[in-house]
Amino acid sequence: YHMLQAFNTGNLALYQELCKVHNAALSAQPALVQNERKLLEKINILCLMEIIFTRPSEDRTIPLSVIAERTKLSISDVEYLLMKSLSVHLIEGIIDEVDSTVHVSWVQPRVLGIPQVKALRERLDAWVGKVHTTLLSVEAETPDLVAA
Repeated sequence: YHMLQAFNTGNLALYQELCKVHNAALSAQPALVQNERKLLEKINILCLMEIIFTRPSEDRTIPLSVIAERTKLSISDVEYLLMKSLSVHLIEGIIDEVDSTVHVSWVQPRVLGIPQVKALRERLDAWVGKVHTTLLSVEAETPDLVAA
């Protein structure tokens, strides 16, 4: 259960801790041993998607160093991770190697857990507040054009 939670949230630190704690049980599973590298790649991709998801949509230009810090990968490995994610259409965006950033314009929809739904609700509430403020501003600036 905890391993699935680690994958779902893209929590690399929890995954590594669980691998250490349950090393004997995991080593007893040949399929897990054979695919250890693929599992690490998958958790890194999920970690990347979580980094993107938790950022506001207007702030989706992410420094590669931020991704490297969270995934514990080198910058060149982060670039490979991004290219892999772009090639399988998990994300859409542009890698800017000059500025060492990636601008993500789209993320593949996925199943959300309760904490993710709560975060999404908070972002939606903030957006509704901004829309309301804009409406009040427009009404105040143009009282003759807006009918009550």
